[in-house]
Amino acid sequence: MASEEFAAAVLRIVEAIPPGHVMTYGLIAEEIGRGGPRQVGGVMARDGHGVPWWRVVRADGSLPAHLVLDAQREWQREGTPVKRGRVDVVRAVVPPDVSGL
Repeated sequence: MASEEFAAAVLRIVEAIPPGHVMTYGLIAEEIGRGGPRQVGGVMARDGHGVPWWRVVRADGSLPAHLVLDAQREWQREGTPVKRGRVDVVRAVVPPDVSGL
């Protein structure tokens, strides 16, 4: 899979995450079957501005510091489960039957 195909696959998955839910960088890589969290993060940093980027978090439910305030507004608007300023990944991760992925 070329890097352009990988990036397109990442962005397709992010677009499919329903409001109020999240996926981790690692889960997205697993879904694609290639790369890892860092590669997904690279795609999001370069090309993620046009998709609901706040629905992609680290495994601990956090995001880089420069994204947190905007993300928290979106999480509140969407009703995403949050605990101590981070997404409660256990409660918010996309169930396989919901994602359709």
